[in-house]
Amino acid sequence: MYYIGYDIGSSSVKAALVEMQTGRPLETIHEPAEEMKIISLHKGWAEQDPHTWWHYVCRATKKLLKRNQIDPRDIKGIGIAYQMHGLVAVDYEGHILRNSIIWCDGRAVEIGQRALDDLGTDICRRRLLNSPGNFTASKLKWLRENEKQLYDKIYKVMLPGDFIAYKFSGNLNTTIPGLSEGVFWDFKSNETAFFLLDYYKIDGQLLPDIVDTFSLQGTVSKEGSEASGLKKGTPILYRAGDQPNNALSLNVLNPGEIATTAGTSGVVYAITDSLSVNEFAKVNNFAHVNHSKHQIRIGKLLCINGTGILYRWLLQSLDFSSYEEMNAAALTVAPGSEGLRIYPFGNGPERMLHNRNIGARIDFLNFNTHTKSHLCQAALEGIAFSFAYGMEIMSHDGITCHSIRTAHDNLFQSELFGQMVATLFGCKIEVYNTTGAIGAARACILHEGEFDTFSAQLNEHDYLKGYTPDSSSSTLMESYAHWKEGLTTNLKSH
Repeated sequence: MYYIGYDIGSSSVKAALVEMQTGRPLETIHEPAEEMKIISLHKGWAEQDPHTWWHYVCRATKKLLKRNQIDPRDIKGIGIAYQMHGLVAVDYEGHILRNSIIWCDGRAVEIGQRALDDLGTDICRRRLLNSPGNFTASKLKWLRENEKQLYDKIYKVMLPGDFIAYKFSGNLNTTIPGLSEGVFWDFKSNETAFFLLDYYKIDGQLLPDIVDTFSLQGTVSKEGSEASGLKKGTPILYRAGDQPNNALSLNVLNPGEIATTAGTSGVVYAITDSLSVNEFAKVNNFAHVNHSKHQIRIGKLLCINGTGILYRWLLQSLDFSSYEEMNAAALTVAPGSEGLRIYPFGNGPERMLHNRNIGARIDFLNFNTHTKSHLCQAALEGIAFSFAYGMEIMSHDGITCHSIRTAHDNLFQSELFGQMVATLFGCKIEVYNTTGAIGAARACILHEGEFDTFSAQLNEHDYLKGYTPDSSSSTLMESYAHWKEGLTTNLKSH
């Protein structure tokens, strides 16, 4: 017997097959081979056709079943993870009215800022835990203002994962964590944020019914079965946004636990049981997958746009053959990079820097001293320092670090980088060979409350190694202090 997990990204759809009893991953399929197209009709816009997501979900599902010779009757549950903050609108017949306005679309920024100004910072902080910003609610307001005829045809609006669940089952529903990531949830009253919807003049009936994150959310319909190859009646048992799901995949569920990634961009996702959001202008706050009225679990999400993209830029610019070669080159340079400093903020405005776009910088480059090996070391240090700077911001909201977990498919493959971050955070980092799609599949058992089993499966199949803080690394800490001084100076000039 098996579970299937999906991770609906903006670049690809991933589908993972795992054994139900053991949690052992059998195969993960990516569709399509090339990245999915993002439609940008105007500067700052980003849209995708939701039918495309569903097409690749179905294709990946059929491949998994065929290549592993699985009888569809043996699939006992579906878990869905998805790109956050997207907007899908359907009419009364369930037909999509327009392309989805996805997470990286910036058209609603000014709408969200006006809402913050008019409603007041204190109210948004206490009730939404966020500025209305560029989240799904503000995107829906944009539709009302700019595409009124289309808006008037809307029956329900959904997040991308809600749409995939709908295509499987025919049921229109969502979750509290999903509503919170769209800034549709009022944490003070524990209900839909009607005060924001009233301000936006949006009818609350446009939102779907709410189901629990871990629950029987629906079953595959006849139409869903014919399209996907799964058996009619297969249950949908789990749904969550990609970053909360990535944390769940690493068994990050309780205060003091942190999930982090360092791919193209970097993420620190920390769990707290407090509704304090002192840094809500720099850090996003969402209901975590295990949040409830009786057990507060907030996921604090800090994003750093310029992390792995810096390392990729160096790979291409310095003509290295691989990241492994770069990591080996960095190891030949002493901590501190002989005074060379790199600031990796060259991938657009950084929320943790108050949405300022300060650009990347290389400081104190000496043509007689520094080589491309120094650039590799300084880049890894600069990225690690940006993580440490972000963690300091999160500490202002009371975040403490008891354990850090990360996946193996990013910069944390570098032992040097992992050691740096562990030392700067003062906390051990555990590295696991898992993915969001695998985590979504395993999460199907959680509708029965099997959290201990879920944790055991992660440790049994996926644990790779750990990085522990180096208490003797005074040079690294001194370099971080100098790096912060340089960042402060740079921020003052912008």
